[in-house]
Amino acid sequence: MSMEQPEAVFRWPVAIAQPIAASAPKVWEVISKPGNLELFHPFCEKNPVEVWPGPESRDAVHYLSGWIFERQFRQWIEGVGYDLVIGRAGGPKSKVSWRISSIDEQNCTLTITIYPHVLQNLPLVIRWLPHILWLRPRLKSYLKSAMRGFEWYVTRGERVSRDQFGRHPWFSAPK
Repeated sequence: MSMEQPEAVFRWPVAIAQPIAASAPKVWEVISKPGNLELFHPFCEKNPVEVWPGPESRDAVHYLSGWIFERQFRQWIEGVGYDLVIGRAGGPKSKVSWRISSIDEQNCTLTITIYPHVLQNLPLVIRWLPHILWLRPRLKSYLKSAMRGFEWYVTRGERVSRDQFGRHPWFSAPK
């Protein structure tokens, strides 16, 4: 009999919400495309797909830094978004949520929220300072670059180049 691990209780998510000059269906078309990170993610070298689409989707993100993270989708809401867990094979996983909300027929907002596993096992009084001073700024920077890449691709139809919006200490290739 298989026993699943209970879902971790994540605190202090880091999120970014970006208005996009494209319709919600157009944004969904891009984020639901297999291997989509190769189109717009400035730190993604490749995004091979194992299973797609739907709530059993699985793929991997090969970052420019050499890190490889597996993504396992948990919820797939057609036209709205999805929830997934991401992390190194066999390692702890962070939760990520992607959501689209329509503004009007030609504009929407895309929100990406990361519930990081890093620091979760430390007592609250100890993790607060490293979260505020170290983890949150780096995740915000990462999300801003990814979102700028997404907006670039969706509004211009042009693939994003490596580190197009600046380097990142975790995900860019070493100098």
